[in-house]
Amino acid sequence: MGTQCNKHLVRGVLAGVAGGLVASWVMNEFMAGPGKKLEQAMQTPQEKAQAMQEEEQKNAPQEDSTMKVADAVVSTVTGGQHLSFDGKQKGGPIVHYSFGALMGGIYGGLAEYFPITRSGFGTSFGGALFAGADLIAVPTLKLAPPPDQEPKAALSKHFAAHIVYGGTTELVRRLVRAVL
Repeated sequence: MGTQCNKHLVRGVLAGVAGGLVASWVMNEFMAGPGKKLEQAMQTPQEKAQAMQEEEQKNAPQEDSTMKVADAVVSTVTGGQHLSFDGKQKGGPIVHYSFGALMGGIYGGLAEYFPITRSGFGTSFGGALFAGADLIAVPTLKLAPPPDQEPKAALSKHFAAHIVYGGTTELVRRLVRAVL
C-alpha cells in the first residue's frame, strides 16, 4: 500500500466499509459492557444518584438519535408517516450500521491515498468522528442535548466508544485490504 501502484480507491472503500460494519458492532458491544462500566466509574456521586433515580422512573425506553433519524427518513420518504416505537427500535440499528459503514468507506478511501488518515491506528479518525457527529452534528440537528448539558461520564463513554470504533475500523480495513 505504500507504493503508488498498490493504491486503489474502490478496494480501499470496500475494505473501509467492512471495517466500519464490524467496528459498529464492536462499538455496540463496548457501549453495553466496558463503556457502561467506564461511565459508572467516572460518575460523580450526584450523577450516580441521578442515574439511579432515572432508572427507577423509566417506564418506557427512550428514543436515541439513531431512532429519531430512522423516523425522519421514513417520514420524508412516505410523505409524513411516522414509525411506531417498535419500528424505531428496528430502524435505529439500521441507521447506526449504515452510518458506520459509510464513515468506514470514507475512511478506507482516504486511507489509500493519505497515510495521515490512519494515524493512531485509526483512533484519530474515531476521535474526529466523535467530535463531528456527537459533539456537533447530533446536537445541531436536535437529536440529543448539546454536550455542555450531557454528563461528562456519558461523554467519556461515547468518546471511548468512538476510539474503539476507529481502531477496529483500521484493524479490519488492513485485514480486508491485504486480500483485495
